[in-house]
Amino acid sequence: MPSPREIIEKALQENRTKLLEHEALSLVEAYGVPVPGYGLAQTADEAVEIAEKIGYPVVLKIVSPDIVHKSDVGGVIVGLTTPDEVRKAFSEIINNVKKHVPDARITGILVQKMAPKGAIEVVVGAIRDPVFGPAIMFGLGGIFIEVFKDVSFRVVPFSEQDAEEMIKEVKAYKIIRGYRNIAPRDIDSLIKIIMAVQNLMKENPEINEMDLNPILSYEKGKGALAVDVRIILKK
Repeated sequence: MPSPREIIEKALQENRTKLLEHEALSLVEAYGVPVPGYGLAQTADEAVEIAEKIGYPVVLKIVSPDIVHKSDVGGVIVGLTTPDEVRKAFSEIINNVKKHVPDARITGILVQKMAPKGAIEVVVGAIRDPVFGPAIMFGLGGIFIEVFKDVSFRVVPFSEQDAEEMIKEVKAYKIIRGYRNIAPRDIDSLIKIIMAVQNLMKENPEINEMDLNPILSYEKGKGALAVDVRIILKK
């Protein structure tokens, strides 16, 4: 597994400002952010091998520096539960991409374990401000972040106590701490993710912005998982 430095330097050498999915997952994982099991496959057989190792059900996603919206080009297939389904999906994704974006460079296909149900989606983001330096954001994730704009910010550096206050500041904290038939979430795991993102921004000045969205937040004691990670480097 390449180190965080190697991942960033490779992208910059290749003149890329956006890390590919497997690179972004590997980078945050190295800092202690929990992610679902995953692997990059070059062939259908490799995809099956990864799926067997991480466990079904899995999702397959195209990995290409030339494709931004994967679903629009048929580059994502979810809910795969057998080796035959994985092989078929692998071929289908390659064919879809070649049909819709014939010139796209294909790095491989990401095989990722589908996360368990029962989560609330939250988001942790980061941006590097030219005046204030890195700032970290927390909010309710998925579509809600766009609809409600319910977020809190802290400028780096800050403490675990500050991270906890960030979570408590959002209006959605009522849901996070438990509401009616929604059990309380695992707040400790969210604090750890916020602190890990802070460390990533402190130690890697090349990172300009970052989004972990969605982070699936489970019941108390059951942790959280960052499912999608987007990392943009400075030009």
